[in-house]
Amino acid sequence: MPRTIQIDPITRIEGHARVEVDIDDNNEVTNTVFKVMDFRGWETFLRGTRVEMMPSITPRICGTCSVSHHLASAKAVDSVFGVTPPRPAVLLRYALNLAGYLHSHSVHIFALAGPDLLLGIDADPAKRNIMGLIETNPAVAKKALELRAISTRIIEAIGGRGIHPVSAVVGGMAAALDKEKRDQLRRQAEKGLALCTELFHVLKDPLMGNVAFVESLPLSTHYLGLVNDGMLDFYQGALCLMAPDGEKFTFSVANWTAHLVEETVPASYAKFVLCRKDGNDEGVPYRVGPLARINCCDGMDTPLANAELRAFRKTAGSPAHETVFYHITRLFELLHAAEKLVELLDDDDICATDVRTIPDKAPGHGTGILGAPRGLDPRLPGKRRGYCGGSEPDCRHPAEYPGNQRHRGPVGPQLSGKAGRGVVERHRIRYPLL
Repeated sequence: MPRTIQIDPITRIEGHARVEVDIDDNNEVTNTVFKVMDFRGWETFLRGTRVEMMPSITPRICGTCSVSHHLASAKAVDSVFGVTPPRPAVLLRYALNLAGYLHSHSVHIFALAGPDLLLGIDADPAKRNIMGLIETNPAVAKKALELRAISTRIIEAIGGRGIHPVSAVVGGMAAALDKEKRDQLRRQAEKGLALCTELFHVLKDPLMGNVAFVESLPLSTHYLGLVNDGMLDFYQGALCLMAPDGEKFTFSVANWTAHLVEETVPASYAKFVLCRKDGNDEGVPYRVGPLARINCCDGMDTPLANAELRAFRKTAGSPAHETVFYHITRLFELLHAAEKLVELLDDDDICATDVRTIPDKAPGHGTGILGAPRGLDPRLPGKRRGYCGGSEPDCRHPAEYPGNQRHRGPVGPQLSGKAGRGVVERHRIRYPLL
């Protein structure tokens, strides 16, 4: 008889959600619903707040990727006041963002997804967790925790706090980085790069070698990512929408509200987002995050990560649709962030004292978008004499939604028939966190 499997709560995620899977008499999946259960309300309670306070407030949205929320708001406030930060400030923001990627990706890869990937999805659920990983693979766990510690120290040094940074302000940064501290961070970044290089192959080689697992859930979707002259960039650039056949459509971040359209769904507090090429089309659901960014970019400007990307594309093609590749592409980004951070800390301009452009204009309207670890992080502060208000202040974070439910998402139709083959079994999704 038809039945509904409910996985509640989904564990090892940032937030609170559940999944409901409808299965018919033939054991075929007929529909899936992703429900975000917590109401955050950021767009409402930020109204009336002075816009320059946003970089200090919005990092509280998330403890894992607070750097992204901090910098996205800082970029939006720069735009509101019409100021361009000096190059040393941009370098510091870039470095802070890269350290945030090291922190978030290391936590995601080894603490959230690692137990599934390194212990195996058939392992005892009671032991398939971070404590089980430490017990079974103590050397790997120690190195992953060391990488997280290094990234946290760098975030604290540049951002003012290890979690919820405060240093990015309107027009640049609140403080410069002295040469002695830069040299200390440079040594820490080198250690981080060595750890990333080693951990990269610990996970990548066995994962790529498991062909059946890699091919277990292909999803042919659109992808959206931030690119800068075609290259991967976490901080700035243009937005690129890639179709399932590889066709690209690029648009300016300043016009993102004309292309990214939210809609509410009755089953979830989280809004779902569509991307339109123009104002007349219905829009398409899309995926974001590491796989989307790697699909949308032409390459990376760091040698180790770019070499791995070229080898990957010879095997997986472009675009790559296998959902498991989220883990592989997250490893690429981890390696790229470590390489790029060392490169930035070698630039003497990062120690210059000219780190802020003081605003000399009345606040207006502005936007800011950042490539956050799990998706795009846009900001649209409203204008009301320098306060959030008037037009709705926007703190959207279109993360890795399973898809727009009006379109039944990409997940629902392509799970069809897999319930009897072990993707959904005994009220558990036997699939590693993405």
